[in-house]
Amino acid sequence: MFTGIVEEIGRIKNIRRGVRSITLDIEASKVLEDVHVGDSICTNGVCLTVTEVSAASSADGLGCFKADVMPETMRMTSLSQLQTGSEVNLERALTLNTRLGGHIVSGHIDGTGRVVRREQDDNAIWLWIECDRPLMKYIVTKGSITIQGISLTVARVEETRFAVSLIPHTQEVTTLHSAKVGSMVNLETDIIAKYVEKLLAASDGKDDKTELYRQFMKKNGI
Repeated sequence: MFTGIVEEIGRIKNIRRGVRSITLDIEASKVLEDVHVGDSICTNGVCLTVTEVSAASSADGLGCFKADVMPETMRMTSLSQLQTGSEVNLERALTLNTRLGGHIVSGHIDGTGRVVRREQDDNAIWLWIECDRPLMKYIVTKGSITIQGISLTVARVEETRFAVSLIPHTQEVTTLHSAKVGSMVNLETDIIAKYVEKLLAASDGKDDKTELYRQFMKKNGI
């Protein structure tokens, strides 16, 4: 599990491509301080398993970790668009003594969206992102959304798109400062909403409290 608070921006050092899969070599520093083979690192919102770790060099202080990306992940995420030199948002898995500054993030991408509008608003950047309707039902105004591994608050919601506003700090410490109209981004919706929906769908509707929740979700288009 993760929090959606990006720890550092890494860089793709090398990509080895299979028929429908890739292996990534990712340069980083901070996230490698206590990482071992088998640990998880959230990479642009995708939970990847570390398969090899190389120590940091004395020259630039950067080390490297390897991770395999299977065909299903290639289909569901934007990792297929990575190139050598691409920057990626990185976060280590949370620990029991970690402050949950963002929200609960699994690193399991629900789908991708596309930036359809970008505008400057004083010190903030507004990004409007369009995605499929099945994802939109989980996205609510003032709710949480994970974009490229970043925990953000939904500011506006329309029929097939939503907007977030990026403060200067987010612009500085993540890759979203470079998002342009047409950019594809990984999306993970609030996991709690999905569990609630599953539980209500499995109920027979006889419980008054369950029926109340069902009517609330129907009223709000969930």
